[in-house]
Amino acid sequence: MVVFLIIIVILVAIIIILYNHLVKLNIRCNNAWSQIDNQLKRRADLIPNLVEVTKGYAAYESQVLTEVVNARNQANSMSDMAKNSEEVSEKLNNLFALSENYPDLKANEVFKNLQIELTGTEDKIAFARQFYNDTVQHYNTAIMVFPNNIMAKLMKYKEKEYFKVQEDEKEVVEVKL
Repeated sequence: MVVFLIIIVILVAIIIILYNHLVKLNIRCNNAWSQIDNQLKRRADLIPNLVEVTKGYAAYESQVLTEVVNARNQANSMSDMAKNSEEVSEKLNNLFALSENYPDLKANEVFKNLQIELTGTEDKIAFARQFYNDTVQHYNTAIMVFPNNIMAKLMKYKEKEYFKVQEDEKEVVEVKL
């Protein structure tokens, strides 16, 4: 009888440990996704300032960036957000290349500071994407291996989608001025 009771206690402990592990991984994935969203929001907040600074120098680019901000706000799914994020990055690269042709703009302290902030934000976005994908990989692996897969099925946990860039967006960015 004591042996049976010890086995039940061990099984309950294992179930609790598995449950808590999967819950922690799920929460970590959700947090990592929120970090991507936070960085994209930061970039979206910085872009209007950059647009205002560049309006006098490059009306076309400011219009394009305004359209990109609007496109970013229309993203409904993870793949939409990935696509819009890459589009924004491409347009920012074009704008930074444009600054080479306008010495006054390049010398403008506000423009320099915004460019530094945006470059830093782009790096943070790249890091957040990588962290999210690493977290999703860890989570997906955990819900597929035995005995976690049994608990994951009971909890109705499904595989999470990786943050991916569309194939056509992996091409080299061509800067046209």
